[in-house]
Amino acid sequence: MLFNLLQTDSLATLAQAAAPQQQEMSYSLIAMASKGGVLMIVLLALSVIALYIFGKKWWMINNSTKIDRNFIDDIRDYIHDGKIKSALTLCTKYDTPVARLVEKGIERIGRPLGDIQTAVENVGNLEVARLEKGLPFLATIAGGAPMIGFLGTVMGMVQAFFNMANAGNNIDITLLSGGIYTAMITTVGGLIVGILAYFGYNFLTARISDVVFSMENATIEFMDLLNEPSAKSEE
Repeated sequence: MLFNLLQTDSLATLAQAAAPQQQEMSYSLIAMASKGGVLMIVLLALSVIALYIFGKKWWMINNSTKIDRNFIDDIRDYIHDGKIKSALTLCTKYDTPVARLVEKGIERIGRPLGDIQTAVENVGNLEVARLEKGLPFLATIAGGAPMIGFLGTVMGMVQAFFNMANAGNNIDITLLSGGIYTAMITTVGGLIVGILAYFGYNFLTARISDVVFSMENATIEFMDLLNEPSAKSEE
């Protein structure tokens, strides 16, 4: 009986001694990231820039698709009725690429169809370039962030072996832990930033492709309606 009590007390003492060690080993994300060194600051800056580009482009692309489905039909009715100013006024109500390229085409009415189509296509190219502005930098972050993480890995391993070389015969596992910790943290941080930037880039590219398709469809419909006989000519 006495032996059991002593054994219970000893187990309780060991548990109490191990508890502080477990608490010391628990780190928050910020504490873990701080162990990554200076390169973690670079990765943090890249993540902020990537989020800014993604948010700005998502907002711009989302607004580019906000247009009435009957927009082209209303433009057709105005043009066939000879209400050019009303058609231009309708275009100015929408801050979208489709409305701007149709507006440019309406301003060129009266000129040869080839000139009108060229003007519309030029506006379309400018709109696509405006939507794609900033995406190459996001793609650079997607490819560069993991490389920066791997650079931190190499630097961490160099630090670990440097500490071992200076220790001589007094080699301790703690000499390796700091460098290896830096190596692993920077690798994880670089991969996280790179993966998020990569998926964000592909998502925005797909959305821009949808906008380009809408612009091409609107261009075709607008050029077709210019070839249609108006109500006045039918009369």
